[in-house]
Amino acid sequence: MARPSILYRLSVGLARKAAPFAARFDKKLARGLDARRGLVARLEAWARAHRDIKRPLVWVHAPSVGEGLQAKPVLEALRVAQAHWQLAYTFFSPSAERLARTLPADVTDYLPVDRPRDVAAALAALQPTALVFAKLDVWPELTLAAARGGAKLGLISATVAPASSRLGWPARGWGLAAYRAIDRIGAISEEDARRLEQLGARKEAIVVTGDTRYDSVAERAERFDRTREPFARLSAAAGGAFTIVAGSTWPADEAVVLPAFADLRAQVPTARLILAPHEPNPDHLAGIAQRAQALGLPRPVRLSQLEHAPLSPIIVVDRVGTLADLYALADVAFVGGGFHRAGLHSVLEPAVFGVPVLVGPHWHMSRDAELLLERGGAIAVAADGRQPLHAQWLVWFHDPAVRRKAGAVGRQMVREGRGAAERTTALVLQLVRDAGRSS
Repeated sequence: MARPSILYRLSVGLARKAAPFAARFDKKLARGLDARRGLVARLEAWARAHRDIKRPLVWVHAPSVGEGLQAKPVLEALRVAQAHWQLAYTFFSPSAERLARTLPADVTDYLPVDRPRDVAAALAALQPTALVFAKLDVWPELTLAAARGGAKLGLISATVAPASSRLGWPARGWGLAAYRAIDRIGAISEEDARRLEQLGARKEAIVVTGDTRYDSVAERAERFDRTREPFARLSAAAGGAFTIVAGSTWPADEAVVLPAFADLRAQVPTARLILAPHEPNPDHLAGIAQRAQALGLPRPVRLSQLEHAPLSPIIVVDRVGTLADLYALADVAFVGGGFHRAGLHSVLEPAVFGVPVLVGPHWHMSRDAELLLERGGAIAVAADGRQPLHAQWLVWFHDPAVRRKAGAVGRQMVREGRGAAERTTALVLQLVRDAGRSS
């Protein structure tokens, strides 16, 4: 059976050696490296205490929060349908730590480094019946070693952007054998299915199941309780304000959003901005306050201080985990990442509440944004976005009917996308049945 190329293994080795140096300048990378210390030993300790090899174990990997939200409804459905199965969940990014703690898995932790020694130890400890990846992150060393060990391989909510670097050299060559080894793949769309074949996936392994995030955001929206804090306090403080929620923003986004909001406030004194930065660390929060001051805006109030601070038209969210619900309070939304190269945040989170969306120019890697833009539920602003952003906010403020029409597009799009979780869960159940037949 195939093994990763020498070039891939060399690249992983070089990246591993360079990571400690790079971590000096990247707090998130430093957190990831620190959290991986003792990772294999933790998995082995859990296995000694809890692994029952008479019970199937499904190992689901999702690199970050977005992919974790794709995995969430499937894990929940598996827990209900097969309560005796054991579930393992791994992630790559430190931003997914909080989400991981909320999932119905028996063991959650970081993904081991993709090198033979760590992969072999993790597989020996967990002994997965099936290994399932969310979206696209298929790690060659782990994938091929799991296949050699007899585990069935799956890929769910699989999507490949037309401009994805994985379609080019050398990434395509590195992943070819791993994608070919996958037994069952649930693609988001027919277009994604064709691009997955370009990556090496076998056509007969692919079915179109849709994107489970639609189920995830819809179910969360249905559970939203406006009477809980801080939402009740924010609603009470609104006083008829025109509320903009800017979510998961980077400094490059804020460099456009805050000046545009200053322009809007000059014409619409009741405008209110709830700003949720992607990384609400002290430096980022201080930078937002400084930028607001330089624009002559009132001093922002942090969400955690809302109870004790005087009202401000700018509220900065200094905690994680609330953004998806905050969109329920919005008249309009700005989704961050479009003025930054890290990728656009989820447009589905505001869309599910019927909130029209604005994004920056770098949205092309987001299939959901493309669909929403095509249907009229979102608008993209150009790189010099201050004036267009301000102008569109004015349009939606003065014409509520147009605003509601745009918002209804997003709500309907989410409604149409539901059902993927059920189809995807069926795919994973079939993987385990396949494993039983071949054992």
